[in-house]
Amino acid sequence: MDVDGVLTDGTLIINNDGSESKSFNTLDGHGIRLWQRAGLKVALLSGRASPPTRHRAEQLQIQYVYEDCHYKLPVFKKLVQQLGLTPEKTAYIGDDLPDLPVIRYAGFGIAVANAVAQVKQHADYVTIHAGGKGAVREVVEYILKQSGRWDDLMKRYLL
Repeated sequence: MDVDGVLTDGTLIINNDGSESKSFNTLDGHGIRLWQRAGLKVALLSGRASPPTRHRAEQLQIQYVYEDCHYKLPVFKKLVQQLGLTPEKTAYIGDDLPDLPVIRYAGFGIAVANAVAQVKQHADYVTIHAGGKGAVREVVEYILKQSGRWDDLMKRYLL
């Protein structure tokens, strides 16, 4: 998935000292952890290099993080090959034009609710929630429920 506009609402806060801040949604974070508990892989493909992105990836134990990634499709294709997958076995969540080639290539291309119109037009699924506001969690729940993995994951919460 993309980061800015997907895991965040797309707002960049540049502090007086030049450092940057981002706001991440905890529901999205827990959704990523559920995804990982189901044995699935997570990758971040961001057009910007950002310390907050790296910190969040570390917190969520996301192994595949690609920053300064201006042409995402070649990176995505290489990762798909490296993981021994086919495009049909992948999903990608994006919000802006740099995400469009990957959304079209992935087996399940997703646009967040606040994505640009062109991205929504080519997506297989458009979320109800906006980026940074639970869109990732929505997608995780949707895919895990559709694939029959959700009930097993819920057992730990329904003791």
